[in-house]
Amino acid sequence: MRMTAIIPVKGGSGRILGKNILPFAGTNLLIHKIRQLKKVSSVSEIFVSSDSDEMLNMAENEGVRAVKRPSDLANESRPFGDFVRYITQLLSDGSLMWSPVTSPTLDELFYAEAIDAYYKALENGYDSLTTVVPFKHFLMDAKGPFNFAPDKSITNSQDLPELDLWTCGCSIISTTLAYEKRFIFGAAPFRFVVSPYQAIDIDENYDYENAKAMWEVYHVKR
Repeated sequence: MRMTAIIPVKGGSGRILGKNILPFAGTNLLIHKIRQLKKVSSVSEIFVSSDSDEMLNMAENEGVRAVKRPSDLANESRPFGDFVRYITQLLSDGSLMWSPVTSPTLDELFYAEAIDAYYKALENGYDSLTTVVPFKHFLMDAKGPFNFAPDKSITNSQDLPELDLWTCGCSIISTTLAYEKRFIFGAAPFRFVVSPYQAIDIDENYDYENAKAMWEVYHVKR
């Protein structure tokens, strides 16, 4: 089946200036992600969508498909589903793999494993795949304790109810279903568990510095 890796990169960023092309691993986050995906034999095409001519030029220089995104679809006031529908209409039949540059610790070995897991998941009744990391922490909302009771004898986090944290790092879904659901995973996604290292998502400067440090520690071991 055809698998298209989607790399969405906007020119602007609300928290870190030029986030999508910050220096990383001897290059920058965008080129780093393109080169990771180019090593995955099960990826049929790499598709970079951006409103930034600078980023599109980088993608073209790496030999991948680069398409200028309409400026209104780079505006965060637009529903995410509008962008998903726009993307799916530019793709051939098959599946798409959401591959943001802000998850730089997801490497070519990971993507190959995720794609294999996706096809197996389809055979077992799932409609898509998305990455999660097990989440067991004491939570409080505006009313107080959310997932624990102070008057009970819960003292260890491992005794808390099972929850998963969606990492946003990788999701795989058929282009047809993505168009229908207006999202990057369906109603019955296979939860592909990743490690805390693989779950790193760059949103703020702390995340970026952490990603660089952890890459230097762990990437050789992979």
